[in-house]
Amino acid sequence: MDEQDIPIDIHTGKLQEWLVSRRVVGKEWHKIIPDIRNKINNAIRDMPAHDDLVKLLSGAHINYFHCLRIVEILKMTEVDTKNVFGRYGSQRMKDWQDIVRSYERDSVYLAEAAQILVRNITFEIPSLKKQISKFEQLSEEAAKKAKDMAKSQNAIRSEFNAVCSQLGIKGEKIKAELREKLEQLPQMYEGIASKTQSLDKAVNLYGEFCKNKNCLEILRHVATSGNTTVYEYLYSEAPLSIEESPVDFGPEDQEDIVQDSQEIYFGDDGGEIDFGSDEITLQTDGDIDWGEGNETVQDSGEINFDISLEESGIVVEGAGQSGGIARGEEALNILDSPKYRDQFIDELMELEAFLKMRLYELTTSSDSSMISLTFQDEISAQDTNTIQQMIVNVEVVLTNTLQPQLQYLHQVKHSPRYIDILSAKVKQKLIAIEKLKENENLSKEKSGKYLEEAADLRPDLAKAISHTKTLQQQIEADISKRYKNRIVNLMGGVNTI
Repeated sequence: MDEQDIPIDIHTGKLQEWLVSRRVVGKEWHKIIPDIRNKINNAIRDMPAHDDLVKLLSGAHINYFHCLRIVEILKMTEVDTKNVFGRYGSQRMKDWQDIVRSYERDSVYLAEAAQILVRNITFEIPSLKKQISKFEQLSEEAAKKAKDMAKSQNAIRSEFNAVCSQLGIKGEKIKAELREKLEQLPQMYEGIASKTQSLDKAVNLYGEFCKNKNCLEILRHVATSGNTTVYEYLYSEAPLSIEESPVDFGPEDQEDIVQDSQEIYFGDDGGEIDFGSDEITLQTDGDIDWGEGNETVQDSGEINFDISLEESGIVVEGAGQSGGIARGEEALNILDSPKYRDQFIDELMELEAFLKMRLYELTTSSDSSMISLTFQDEISAQDTNTIQQMIVNVEVVLTNTLQPQLQYLHQVKHSPRYIDILSAKVKQKLIAIEKLKENENLSKEKSGKYLEEAADLRPDLAKAISHTKTLQQQIEADISKRYKNRIVNLMGGVNTI
């Protein structure tokens, strides 16, 4: 094989060392470069308008091979300055020809070209690729975050719809809708009371077991008499009138009360209250003048004490007696009173536990069960189907009593601040949805922006790779000429990036 056919393989990272070791360039080549760069900076300030020059100088570090091309272009633009001896009188041409000669002295241009090649391969191109990859990664993360926020919005909106469904409201005007919903409480309580009537047999069965006909008093009362007032439950009679306390929904209602109270007229001087034109006058002897009626007060000995209260027309408003007035908690219905409602629920659970235990005993063999023999005789008439139906009836009443909507409305009515808490809780979900929506849009914008920045860098990357490939080919061709046109391969070059 001829020597000319043997390729020269040079690792790109050691190209500069190879050039110095082969004495192609001197060891002090880098000291000459600053002077050449200054000449280039000065010469480039005065360039003719030419499309090829603009294209040549855009986005590339000017090296020796660029200078050769600039001289070729100037030969066309500065042709008018050429004299009879073939020399150019243009200062532009002289400046760039001087730069080329400075580069060719001791082959400095080859060392600088090798330096630019290594820098592009090692730093410039990987840096651009890394930036593009980073922007793409950020775009993907922002897009994923936007999707997660959209999912969170759907989840919170589902929670919002679920809460509104439990409350039985649309969620547009939360406080107003809750206040309107309170009007349905009596109807809901009546529905529970009507279902409680089906528990009569179960309550009696529990009474037989306990040997106490008065057990489960609240449950027994609602089952037989309905959802009466607490007053009627306590005193076994309906009140003459009911004075239920108004529901306080907060500061707005308080402001209305204050405004009403300010309308009371206390007179011009503010010191005396005008109670009307009727006057009570005192006699000089200290007796009260009761008017000019003909009635005369009988002597104490002549008073008839046998007259009944009914005949006298006097109405006694004492507790538990005919004609009483229900006020405060006594004015509430049993299922509406927090205290008695809790007791009603406790009794339902107690009855349910009893029935389930009885069902277990009936379905368990006598050898392994702990059945009370005395009670077995009393319950023998009840089969498993009957007990099971009793349990179903209890669970129906319990489920209706503990339904979320009823519990929410009950707390709204009896806890003035609860409506604010509940309203704030529902509104907070709407606020969270809006916040997530804003962040979702922001993440989408960021994702698009990152993609745009990555797209802006791709032309720079393509241009850097193209310039580097060209420079590598120029270096390989230059070295090949020095060694009888042998093939030169720069290993680890731009083709491996």
